[in-house]
Amino acid sequence: MEQLIQQLINGLALGSIYALIALGYTMIYGIIQLINFAHGDIFMVGAFVGYAGMTTLRLNFFASLALAIITCLLLGVLIERVAYKPLRKQTRLAVLITAIGMSFLLEYTMMYFVGPDPRAYPALPDFMRATIKITDNIVITGAQILILAVSITLMIALQLIVRYTRIGKAMRAVSQDPDAARLQGINVDTTISFTFAIGSALAGAAGVLVGVYYNSINPLMGILPGLKAFVAAVLGGIGIIPGALLGGFLIGGVETLVAGYGFSSWKDAVVFAILILILILKPSGLLGKNVKEKV
Repeated sequence: MEQLIQQLINGLALGSIYALIALGYTMIYGIIQLINFAHGDIFMVGAFVGYAGMTTLRLNFFASLALAIITCLLLGVLIERVAYKPLRKQTRLAVLITAIGMSFLLEYTMMYFVGPDPRAYPALPDFMRATIKITDNIVITGAQILILAVSITLMIALQLIVRYTRIGKAMRAVSQDPDAARLQGINVDTTISFTFAIGSALAGAAGVLVGVYYNSINPLMGILPGLKAFVAAVLGGIGIIPGALLGGFLIGGVETLVAGYGFSSWKDAVVFAILILILILKPSGLLGKNVKEKV
């Protein structure tokens, strides 16, 4: 039982990271029905910006986190304006191929500047490396508390923005019907750019948290976590913000349980098996509803 509790605690920390990345997928899909496969690489850029902030600029953790969030926010807007906006009226396949191309561009641009070798994240302050020992087999680390605190704070901030601000109401209106929203005076292009900005900012924060959690980053690190976060978004119901949170925590929990019970080589296979099962049994996701499309 103690091992189960320990793995669930580990799963909460990892799941909160997946949830942050999955929020970007689900928000962008909810607005323009685009699977932004470059999203995982924005997460990678955030990890390297945080690393540069702590090593080159000598900033503390929170200042480096803020720098990563701002940098990825601007990068997300730039990618949307340059790569996706000109294709707004093109087929979904054209936009999807562009997203994959943008993913490779980010990966190999970063590799050109920093090289392919992994980098070790700087050591955290003592209070973040402290541990809370509940029993002999149940331990909570300061890094896990930090990851959960940052993730939950950002998730609450997102909910407040979406529910109670003017731009949040515009986002909900555009996700329902872009043409009707435009007739009501909503600037649809600005709303879409804002959605990319918020989603990319959350991914940047997740990149720094992954650097803290695994203590290692590399230019290709965004591929697998990005795909797992996509699975989390589909599992919860892509386009639904609470679904992304639920899916992220579920995927994180499943992965840590599989690894914790001695099947670490199977953890990735189990995650993608969940994707196959959810697409077969409930394609709309756990919180999604099947909606008939009018023709």
